[in-house]
Amino acid sequence: MRKFNLNIFRAYDIRGKYPKEINEEILTKIIPAIIRALKPKTIIIGRDARLSSPSLYRAAIKKLQTTNYKLQLIETGIITTPMLSFLVNKLKADGGIMITASHNPKEYNGLKIIGKNAIPISGKDILKLI
Repeated sequence: MRKFNLNIFRAYDIRGKYPKEINEEILTKIIPAIIRALKPKTIIIGRDARLSSPSLYRAAIKKLQTTNYKLQLIETGIITTPMLSFLVNKLKADGGIMITASHNPKEYNGLKIIGKNAIPISGKDILKLI
């Protein structure tokens, strides 16, 4: 596996250039740390419309489905980050993962992670768990 570029772990998210800095392989190494952070029974996952998002979304879902941790996974498909936050609150989920690089250029992608009550979890906090 490629080594992590530690610069992808940021104050508000995990974000980098696709596929050099963030890709399906790296994402599957990050997911277990997210599970350790959230300790979820229910987790919601969504993605944006970037060209790289469908592949990252499928990789994240596959990894979440194959963890030894029993959880209910709610897949939303394309959704906005505020909509994901709304769903985490409305459905009383334990957290959410958004495949997005927000306002960054198209060659970027990443993850926004939110916990219970849609409280953001920083990429730096996730890095500590890897």
